[in-house]
Amino acid sequence: MTRVAFITGASSGIGAALALAFAREGTHVAAFARRADRLRDLQTTVAALPAPHGDLLALEGDVTDPAAVANAVAQTLAHFGRLDIAVANAGVGQRGAIVEAGWRDLETLLRTNIDGVLHTVRAAVPALRQTGKGGHVFIISSVMYNLPSPYAASYGASKAFVSSLAASLRLELEGDGIAVTDVLVGRTATEFNEKRLGAGKRSGGGLPTMQPETVAQAIVQATRRRPNRLILRFFDRLIVLGNILLPGMMGRLAKRQYQ
Repeated sequence: MTRVAFITGASSGIGAALALAFAREGTHVAAFARRADRLRDLQTTVAALPAPHGDLLALEGDVTDPAAVANAVAQTLAHFGRLDIAVANAGVGQRGAIVEAGWRDLETLLRTNIDGVLHTVRAAVPALRQTGKGGHVFIISSVMYNLPSPYAASYGASKAFVSSLAASLRLELEGDGIAVTDVLVGRTATEFNEKRLGAGKRSGGGLPTMQPETVAQAIVQATRRRPNRLILRFFDRLIVLGNILLPGMMGRLAKRQYQ
């Protein structure tokens, strides 16, 4: 039976790369995002892949709308007949001091990065249970999840939330045979920086950057290993470890990057 993956934030960056990676290896993909034109382009790209490949269902909608996410999952089941993998990928960034930041920016970040993940999980898990044991939830977090992040505090806090959620959800779903993987992503070359909310949009240099295809391939491989946590690079492991052992120093380094 061909596997089916539901991916949010699939119109660009890691989400689009993941949709292509899954389709290339034969998994059907339900690609959910706000930008219908990008989804149509992605659908065309998937259709042109060398056979055999998975099919792509384009689903326009916003993860901040629980009804839209629930409807997208229902359309996925109606079209493909099952759901095996759910990837809560949609997210936005924000820079700027917490006190001076515009509330609309903060609210958009919280509704996307936190509410969007909750809506995705709550809509997808019942569908994964219908398929039976072997389902898999991926929550896209960040190596910043445990990093003091001055001038990027709202983003870091949102990733702390979803990583904590992943740890608890994993225990809730173990009886269903559904794996939950917390993906701690380091700096990646996507539109994320340009789309970041807030006035402080400068990105400090000097940090190694990976391609979204690297992240996507690691997630596809992780569907077979089913790890609790996925960190892609040794450098990113050092960041996470430094955040634990030397949080003050790491926070000051982050301040230089994000201010």
